[in-house]
Amino acid sequence: MTAEKIRVLVVEDDLRIADLHQRFVAKLEGFEVVGIAVRIDDALEMIEVLQPDLVLLDLFFPEGNGMDLLRHIRAGDQPCDVILITAAREMATLQNALRGGVFDYIVKPVFFPRFQESLRNFRTLHLASHSGSSLEQKDIDRFLHAQIPVTADAGSMPVPKGIDPLTLNKVRQAFADPRVVDLSAEDVGKTIGASRSTARRYLEYLTTEGYLTADLLYGVVGRPERRYVRNR
Repeated sequence: MTAEKIRVLVVEDDLRIADLHQRFVAKLEGFEVVGIAVRIDDALEMIEVLQPDLVLLDLFFPEGNGMDLLRHIRAGDQPCDVILITAAREMATLQNALRGGVFDYIVKPVFFPRFQESLRNFRTLHLASHSGSSLEQKDIDRFLHAQIPVTADAGSMPVPKGIDPLTLNKVRQAFADPRVVDLSAEDVGKTIGASRSTARRYLEYLTTEGYLTADLLYGVVGRPERRYVRNR
């Protein structure tokens, strides 16, 4: 008998990032996104109606804070877990999240290997919790102290053949200026001193890793231009 898919609710006010998380989930076996909420009020209603197993929760919203939603979930004894995905790096925020009972805490920008490891660990625990079997100490240790590789430092991540780490870092630096909204392959090529096709290869790689989001800009005439935005 095939296990039911884990139902995931994405709570994120930036639709580009919410779509990225949805695409990440779609890559993983045993998961399905059952909804996307861009407001905390919407999330409260969707949790009641959709009964997700897992909530991917952002921290900052125009109308409030994701911690408020986390506290509501815990106060209402909702049968779902929460992975906090946020740009917040303060120790106090992490401590509050852990005290609130989050399953994991992932810092933006999110890279797929880290995201994948977190959800796979959750699936292992979720399946075990529904098996009805008793646990030994070694099983408990495995769930509470899952060894998740540290991948927040993008510069330390392994890269595939054809991607040079030094060139990759130059491409990332092109998006480091907060004044930069978006860039094309031609823009990046000029910045790093490479051809447009080379720049595009690196940009597409960073898109698949979740560092960038690609969009099409339609002009008055000619073909639409593919432009890239950093996920912050």
